[in-house]
This record gives sequence, structure tokens and C-alpha cells, in this order.
Amino acid sequence: MKAYIWQSYHRRFSPLEAITSLYQYLSAEDNKTYLPNIVTSTLKSIVAESDHRQNRMIFKLAVELAVMMNVVAANNNIDPVLLERLRGECVKEVKRLNGSFSFDDAVSWQKGWEENE
Repeated sequence: MKAYIWQSYHRRFSPLEAITSLYQYLSAEDNKTYLPNIVTSTLKSIVAESDHRQNRMIFKLAVELAVMMNVVAANNNIDPVLLERLRGECVKEVKRLNGSFSFDDAVSWQKGWEENE
């Protein structure tokens, strides 16, 4: 492992930088502290950007879902008791499908079609 580290640093840095880096690695009491700050910073930045994109997409989906629910609610007279029962059944169905519930699944479920059909 030491030879590999030496070779990888020797190719990228000057010999003095490679020796300094190797010395720091070997002399570190906890090798986890050797990970350069720039790598840690870069990884944090990548994760933060990914989180930001996912949060934006979740927000957009929530807005579209709110629009759809308002359109459905405005055009239907929905009994609150039946709505609560439907919500419980939907929770069971989404859990059964591991969160992957499509409009086709809803149509099949409402029509009482078998999964095989």
C-alpha cells in the first residue's frame, strides 16, 4: 500500500511534494485525518448540490400534486369518511408496491382488475 501511495503521488506531484505527503500519511496517528480537505470539501459540495436538485424536484412534484388534488376535489363531492378509508388503503397499496405506484396501478385498482391482466 505504501508503494502504491508513493507511486500515485510521485506521478502527480514533484518529488518533494510526494515525500511530504507520504511523510504526513505515515506519521498521522489516525489515517482518516489524512484525507485532504479539498477532497472532503468537494464531496460535501457534490452532495449538497444533489440534495438541492432533489429538493427542487420534490417541490415541483408537490405543487403539481396539489394542483391535481384541487381539480379533483373541486369536481367531485367526496365523503370525508370514504376519503379517510381510501387514504388508509392507498398507504397499504403504496407500501406493497415499495412506493412505486403509477396511474395505471390506480386504474387497475379502482376497476378491480387482476395484476396478471
